Amino acid sequence: MTRVPLLLLLSVLLLPLSAWAQAAEARLVPFRQGRQWGYADRRGRLVLPARYDEAGPFADELAWVRVGSLYGYIDGAGNPVTPVQYTRAGNFQSNQALVELNGETFAIDPAGRRLPPAEVADPADEDPLEQGDLVRGPDGKVGFRFTVGTARIPAIYDEIKDNYNGLLLVRQGEKWGVLDSRGKLVQPVQYDSVRRGGSPLLPAVRHNGRWGYLGPEGRRLIEPRYLRAAPFFGGVARVQTPSGAVGYIDTEGREFWEDTEPTADK
Repeated sequence: MTRVPLLLLLSVLLLPLSAWAQAAEARLVPFRQGRQWGYADRRGRLVLPARYDEAGPFADELAWVRVGSLYGYIDGAGNPVTPVQYTRAGNFQSNQALVELNGETFAIDPAGRRLPPAEVADPADEDPLEQGDLVRGPDGKVGFRFTVGTARIPAIYDEIKDNYNGLLLVRQGEKWGVLDSRGKLVQPVQYDSVRRGGSPLLPAVRHNGRWGYLGPEGRRLIEPRYLRAAPFFGGVARVQTPSGAVGYIDTEGREFWEDTEPTADK
């Protein structure tokens, strides 16, 4: 069966919400064979040999790979784009990626050239409620008034977040649920945590100590069964199984790894 690891480097930072639209589904998926990594197509067939110590998701035909303790970038044919020299490396987004070299963090372009410093947006400024406005009750609870239509959510929740697809993520106490645009519960208030990260349409949810994912309509896309779960990027997400293994899954829950050693020459 196919499976892939989950690298929470500089690249798997909580991405801006706009990154969801930018990170289109990639042609190739990181694929682990035993302890080595290559890339497979969406059917799980190995395309680029497992010769790396770790591999990241493709974005615009560029991906980071790790050899030993250092990182570099390759293109969709497996050709090197940069030397393997960075101590950290992130996914490409908007034609740039964050890297660390000699203790310094900076951005590079798709050719590996260093970019001048740029201001980093405050994530708090990128989390608007696009579908309407909060309504606050006298006891400090919050509800919601939709801009379109007449639906209103009573002020019974402690926190409300937007998933940017007609749904609201709501918290009561320490538990989270999901409402649709009519105020109907699509998911009961039962989750211990909700994480949107760079893919607000496919939030990761934690239930009974395990992580899974919800789909754009709020239904369970992937049942909670992983110890860890990163946001989807390029149509894949990095997860850790209960056994401790790490790997990538796609939006249909297919796992891209094999727990056997590769037989091909490195």
